Amino acid sequence: MELRLVEFVQRLRRLGLPIGVDQSVGFAEAFAWIQPLSRREVYHAARATLVNRQEYLELFDRAFSEFWDRRAISPRPQKTPQAPRHRPEEFRRPSLVSFMAEKAKRQSKDIDVTDRTETATEVEWLQRKDFAKMTEDELRALRQSMSGLRWDFSQRLSHRLVKSTRGRMLDHRETLRRAAKLGGVAVELRHRERKDKTRPLVLIADISGSMELYSRIVLQFFHGLSQQLDRTEAFVFGTRLTRVTDAFRLRDVDLALDAVSHEVADFAGGTRIAESLRAFRKQWGPRALRRGAVAIIISDGCETGEVDQLAREVQALRRSCYRLIWLNPRLGQRRYEPRVRGMAAVLPHVDDFLPIHNFESLRQLREHLARLPKRKGGPSEASRRL
Repeated sequence: MELRLVEFVQRLRRLGLPIGVDQSVGFAEAFAWIQPLSRREVYHAARATLVNRQEYLELFDRAFSEFWDRRAISPRPQKTPQAPRHRPEEFRRPSLVSFMAEKAKRQSKDIDVTDRTETATEVEWLQRKDFAKMTEDELRALRQSMSGLRWDFSQRLSHRLVKSTRGRMLDHRETLRRAAKLGGVAVELRHRERKDKTRPLVLIADISGSMELYSRIVLQFFHGLSQQLDRTEAFVFGTRLTRVTDAFRLRDVDLALDAVSHEVADFAGGTRIAESLRAFRKQWGPRALRRGAVAIIISDGCETGEVDQLAREVQALRRSCYRLIWLNPRLGQRRYEPRVRGMAAVLPHVDDFLPIHNFESLRQLREHLARLPKRKGGPSEASRRL
């Protein structure tokens, strides 16, 4: 029975319904309160937990009848379902996989992925809506809002000294030079101070199956940060780590996502967080994490490997960087608790644990990055959040 439930949820996702992990769990838990052999009760349980918009009802009803009605099931083997780009009439809210499939066929005229300007009222209403529950039109409006975000990132004091009127260090050379022009009298003391420089930023995102409904927004978020902050390194992982820094240097977000789709081969697959973090630390860590870098990991913590190894890798990563921030889209849920073994294992080793599930959470992240303490090891947001 559990296998049939999973197959039904996957079928709805292929048809374009935005079904998150929490909705799938709610559907499974509903069977403790209904009669599983009653087709009517199963229908209402599935409709109440898996459908969140009225326009999906007709598509849901048809899929339910075809899947659960034995008379509608053909005994002959079915053909492999076509990719979403071949079925534009069923294209509603694309997942990351279907979105990348659409962009792989640039000459298609049936799919419109261009920007559309929405009203200020609609954008304000979308600020608190979960990314996983947005329609395609709402995602277009969101992208307009995301393009307007300006990131004021944390600064660090470099060893380079510059002239300053309020600096605490005396500039002996400049003071003597001025005095020589005035007959040897030091009329004015010159000062210097250490120059402020923007910290390097390292972005590492989970693009596995459990993160599929959020991955598209995360990649657009990466593009915005990479365009505004010069010293940004970007990586994605599912079953393996892929560096996508060069792709996000392209100014056009669509071209950047095209480049990412060609470089990454494990979208919406399994998750190997520990192995991916180890690969990053060994291959890219010495160069990317120097000079007070801030590392941001975006994942729901659903690890398929050893959680002890994951905890060790996160702990080593935290020692190598100035600040380690973990963003989890499921943290935005009211009753969320880090019960997933991977998330529970890494939580003690991160400096900040924050949500990334809607536009409002992005604005809060922007404010948080601008207020990072100057010294390493400031108050942990994780201890305050949970």
